[in-house]
Amino acid sequence: MDRDRGRDRDGDRLSPAPSRRTAAGLAAGAAAALTGLVTGPADAAAASPASASAATTGRIDVHHHAMPAPVRAWLVEHGQLPPVGGPPFANWSLPAALDTMDRAGIATAVLSAAIPSEFAPTPALSAELARLANDELAALVRAYPTRFGLLASIPRATPAIAVAEIRRAYDTLHADGVLLMAHDGVTYLGDPSLAPMMAELNAREAVVLVHPFNLPGAAAVGVPPFVADFLADTTRAAVQLVVSGTLDRYPRVRWILAHGGGYFPYQAARLTLGRGLGYGADAATVAAALRRFHVDTAAPMSPYSTPTLLATIGPGRILYGSDYNAVPAETVLAARDAFLADPALSSADRRRIARDNALALFPTIAARLRNHP
Repeated sequence: MDRDRGRDRDGDRLSPAPSRRTAAGLAAGAAAALTGLVTGPADAAAASPASASAATTGRIDVHHHAMPAPVRAWLVEHGQLPPVGGPPFANWSLPAALDTMDRAGIATAVLSAAIPSEFAPTPALSAELARLANDELAALVRAYPTRFGLLASIPRATPAIAVAEIRRAYDTLHADGVLLMAHDGVTYLGDPSLAPMMAELNAREAVVLVHPFNLPGAAAVGVPPFVADFLADTTRAAVQLVVSGTLDRYPRVRWILAHGGGYFPYQAARLTLGRGLGYGADAATVAAALRRFHVDTAAPMSPYSTPTLLATIGPGRILYGSDYNAVPAETVLAARDAFLADPALSSADRRRIARDNALALFPTIAARLRNHP
């Protein structure tokens, strides 16, 4: 790193660490550091020359949220968001997103919805919200095929709704993967009732990003949910996937655990301790499970989690993630700088995490980048 010039060895400009203030997320519970985001018409921006030059080398961000205007309008109409203001994810715009991507060296962002449809008040509304969000994000991918990918939201209100949206996402919207919430208010991933959904995902060889939410039944306390509870939620889902045998029954599903895998990579051995209490898994099963999961860097990973993730998950299964726009641009840049300066990562590790691992995991995105120079 050339610290005198404020650049790392790959030429990225380092930004100062931002000041941060926190607030609980509204409706979806996605709380994060708050600063103002630029808003503007969703169709008013085009890729910049800087982004074009980075298209073949820039980072691929697998954890990147978006809320186009029609989705926000639906949420306001149904009382999920206020008409004005709200948390960062409610104030998304295409110009701001592209600007943040360009500043952070993100060539391609794999978009997912910013609010979980599972928590809509009825199954019909859950399906409606997921369809709307998926349609809007798919339109962005069609308009900007090298800048964006799609992780379609799959509502779990009923098995039939889940399977129908998976089929529509892949067959009509040409999704690159799906987003599943760790729990839906009643069941966690790994529950036997989700077998029809899992069978369809397995048939599609789906890439699944497991995203957390507020812990079910947890009372409000002084620590915002995104600081600790979200990580526990992801961990609960990972544990259920392991002990239920879901990983083995559906071997073609590729799993990404958000936010560095929650606590699972660091405390997976507790499953072996639990065997004496009638719950858990043997050491070989736990070790195999750790090598089945991918994780993203949107914790942020660097520098605190890196050694454990390299040892348990491996450099070939860590993917770059920013968590924009649940966090503001300044936080994205600070996490990028920490990643670039992380002493535990070699140049080869950094390249794999930033881009190569995602290209291997998402062949549809790799094909679009080849076909749309």
